[in-house]
Amino acid sequence: MNPLIPLRDAWYFFSRHLSTIALLCLPWVLLENLLAQFIGLWTGESASVPYSLLAGLLLYPLYSAALILLVDARSRGLQPRMADLLAAALRLWPSLAVLTALTSLLILLGLSLLVLPGLWVMVKLAFAEYLLVLRGYTPLAALRGSLTLSAGHFWPLLACLLAVLLPLWLLDWWVYQLVGESPTAWLSLLLDSANGFLQLFLTLVMLRYFILIENSPSVRPDLA
Repeated sequence: MNPLIPLRDAWYFFSRHLSTIALLCLPWVLLENLLAQFIGLWTGESASVPYSLLAGLLLYPLYSAALILLVDARSRGLQPRMADLLAAALRLWPSLAVLTALTSLLILLGLSLLVLPGLWVMVKLAFAEYLLVLRGYTPLAALRGSLTLSAGHFWPLLACLLAVLLPLWLLDWWVYQLVGESPTAWLSLLLDSANGFLQLFLTLVMLRYFILIENSPSVRPDLA
């Protein structure tokens, strides 16, 4: 598949529904980064990184599931209320939190070996969230299903991944060069939250890719 297709479609949705996505997700992204800062202050600088992952584990599944459900509803011509999306996401939170923990551990393990194994894991597990949220898979079944569904799509998926993350990484590096390596707590909160919000674009890109290959008559793997 041409990576430009899911990138283009995701950008269209993101730009058209930016205010809705911001209202739905940005407060939780801010809260996630605020919680990460409190954990960092409580545990100390040396231990802040692993414990800060807890903030993402607690809140990321909530706003990620809500965003996925929003896209799915809009694709079917529905206009769901934000309260309904969050309520549905809350019901999915236990399973999605387990999946998020598993994928985070696998990605960290891959990155600890070398960068490339970490990227491989990110690509191969890119569809796990959508299988759980939209298809009702269990966490382990979602992992297996993503491995199956992503087969033969590694390079286009990697291109989509890097097309989104590389500019964000470079932007993050450039901003911190301007403001210094140790910005104030409030400035750090705003910068990290802005970066986290923009990374939701990757969720839309991978979701669009997921929908396209699921609907492709030539790609009908048995995921059960």
